Amino acid sequence: MPKVALVQVVYNSMRFIPTVLPAALNQTERDTEFYAVISANDDGSKEYIEQHFPSVKVVDPGYNIGFARGHNEIFASVDAEFFQLVNPDLVMSPDYVEQLLKAFGDHPNFGACTGKLLNYDFDKMVPKTTIDSTGVVIHRSGRAYDRGQHEKDTGQYSTPSSLIAISAAAAMYRRRALEEVAQERENGKREYFDEDFHSYWEDVDLSWRLVNAGWENRYCPSAVAHHGRSVPSSPGGYRKIVSFIRHRRSIDPKIRRLNYRNHVFLFVKNSPKWYGQFFVREFCYNIYLLIMETTTLAELPKLLKMLPSMLKKRAVIKASRTVPIEKLESLIER
Repeated sequence: MPKVALVQVVYNSMRFIPTVLPAALNQTERDTEFYAVISANDDGSKEYIEQHFPSVKVVDPGYNIGFARGHNEIFASVDAEFFQLVNPDLVMSPDYVEQLLKAFGDHPNFGACTGKLLNYDFDKMVPKTTIDSTGVVIHRSGRAYDRGQHEKDTGQYSTPSSLIAISAAAAMYRRRALEEVAQERENGKREYFDEDFHSYWEDVDLSWRLVNAGWENRYCPSAVAHHGRSVPSSPGGYRKIVSFIRHRRSIDPKIRRLNYRNHVFLFVKNSPKWYGQFFVREFCYNIYLLIMETTTLAELPKLLKMLPSMLKKRAVIKASRTVPIEKLESLIER
């Protein structure tokens, strides 16, 4: 079995495959295997992969399996020491995997690592020098965002660091860490990404659970990749209300609903305390939705229905937490 299993959930990804897969398959680290999980194939992605990249192991469940379950199937069935996630629009530098493995080798307490992610313009087919992510920042208000996103890369994030969370777009996970934080479902199935999230925020949830269990999430700037990212954050954030509203309206309604539901679940499951900032922000956010996005607010009944399950998961995480709350709070922005 490979030392590193590279995993991609393919969702009508034909636009990206001719650029993304050669970069992933030609890494300087050779002890790897690539697994493509087909979640949607309306554009012939599966057939193209099978024809042009015969070394890729194609897994086709026959339905939209989603980001979380799609990766979980590989985590559970492939006997690899590390799992390198390859987002459908991620172009890795040739030594990306090698650089992350070096970081893991020096630090047995690292549960997950990511490199420096810059933007990629798939319309012009050129890499850019603006930052996509150097890890994820979480505030006590529940707000989470990719560190450095939209900034021009001038070396300001050139120092390795430990963070509360990292983006799964290009994350590498240690199997032992995944097994330690896996969640047990009533049917006995083990989950790594929380499948109740389906898509969006499941990567930050997994990162936070790793930290709760005593593992570190590490940012390694020597590993560089370029990410297309279909749904970035609003450049001005919520402080620039006009651009924020315009940005929100450009997002697919289904994605807005998943974001709304899952950002609450993320905080409920993992936060060491019930911070007042969270409830203030949620009150303001829901007022905004009531006025501007009633379609998103329609997700509220489902959120409330699933909330008891999330509170049970919170109790499990709290009972198994191995680090002092003070250390956790040092990783959360005020």
